[in-house]
Amino acid sequence: MNVLVTGAAGFFGRNLVENLKNIRDSKNRMHPALRINEVYEYDLNNSLEQLDEWCAKADFVFNIAGVNRPKDPADYKRGNFGFASQLLDILKKHRNTCPVMLSSSIQATLSGRFGVSEYGLSKKEGEDLFFEYAEKTGATVYVYRLPNLVGKWIRPNYNSAVATFCNSIANDLPIHISDPNLELELLFIDDLVEEMFEAMEGHPHRCNYPMAGETVGGVQYDGVTPLWTAEGKYCGATVTHKASLGYIVECLHAFHDQPKTLFMPRIASNSFEKKLYSMYLSYLPKEKIVVDLKMHCDDRGSFTELIKTIDHGQFSVNISKPGVTKGEHWHNSKWEFFIVVSGEGLIQERKIATDEVLEFRVSGKKIQAVHMLPGYTHNIINLSKTEDLVTLMWANEVFNPQSPDTFFEPVVKR
Repeated sequence: MNVLVTGAAGFFGRNLVENLKNIRDSKNRMHPALRINEVYEYDLNNSLEQLDEWCAKADFVFNIAGVNRPKDPADYKRGNFGFASQLLDILKKHRNTCPVMLSSSIQATLSGRFGVSEYGLSKKEGEDLFFEYAEKTGATVYVYRLPNLVGKWIRPNYNSAVATFCNSIANDLPIHISDPNLELELLFIDDLVEEMFEAMEGHPHRCNYPMAGETVGGVQYDGVTPLWTAEGKYCGATVTHKASLGYIVECLHAFHDQPKTLFMPRIASNSFEKKLYSMYLSYLPKEKIVVDLKMHCDDRGSFTELIKTIDHGQFSVNISKPGVTKGEHWHNSKWEFFIVVSGEGLIQERKIATDEVLEFRVSGKKIQAVHMLPGYTHNIINLSKTEDLVTLMWANEVFNPQSPDTFFEPVVKR
């Protein structure tokens, strides 16, 4: 399959192109049904001759090219309708009826807070053009009405408030929120790219847009919300997230402060917070990519807290000098994993009020996780006379100096 992407240098286009190449080069094997030979990248720096050649060879076309913030409002129609018309004319010239995807906008509904805008009108005209093309040629068209797109590589201070906030907070710049309660529907680019693969495989998610005030199945629609149906005229990405500007900024400040607090916010699988955190990190300046951690050093070695979590404990690294014994304490309910990653050591544990000592030889040559059991006093001994013992430690709760649940007692009674 040869794939043509127009608008290839833009935010959506670049993410799509690079992921198409991952499939082409067998780096991404999650879509075995897709076989990609060539990816044609068309943008403003390419010639119409190249577009003509690629339209003749394409087996699937993504029309992502468009205009969203022109100086002259008339450019909306020239960029969003005019180019689409030109593209379809070239495909017709070559009698190429391969599937074509159109990147439209939810603003093309001309409903709700979007009202009637030059941008929305130009997108709606582009949609109508594609549907007419499908009727005349028999080609399959996938018209996607997209909400606010966000994710890595999106340009800040342009047409995405979320990108602007990410960039400003990451770089310690001031931000202004006009209405913290304003809710946005956000579509992350990685979810959209996955939907594009679904379309290429011939099973996009389809929908209709009932008119504002129309009731379907007991639900009253607002003209903007999609009604998902296999017979839908339009297509859409089913995984979107709604969040207020105030909450978005609150999350971004927590991400910004993480290197200082060490607290990792909740980032559940496929959650809005997880995706936003990934987006935020893509705006970090070079000097913030490396984080200095506080090492607590003494003549025995060092102890450094790495990451703290709200409900999954904390991670630390412990370095013991040759011959040093650390620990010699027990906990009531706290428990830990000790994972030696370098050196040779001995872990000892003894149940409180008993005499039996459990011993475990540990080594960086064989990575193992050893439980530090609640109610057992425990230690770790560096057996080497020359090398440091490096141990990754995880505790099921963040250390609280006001309630440490840590009590000194030697493992081996003297």
